Amino acid sequence: MALLNFNRPADYVAAAREMADAGRPTLARLLAEEAADRTDNPADAARILNEFPGNSLRQED
Repeated sequence: MALLNFNRPADYVAAAREMADAGRPTLARLLAEEAADRTDNPADAARILNEFPGNSLRQED
């Protein structure tokens, strides 16, 4: 696995794809949710979340 620099939503999406390819769908979904949160465009955020289906497992305070 390559070291990733998490500065942009695209960095989180790349990491999510890596985790999905590695058979770690839950981690992929969490990374995708973070990417969507950091995306200004709601359509892009929806597209990201659609690429990584599943329920959110985030625990909010």
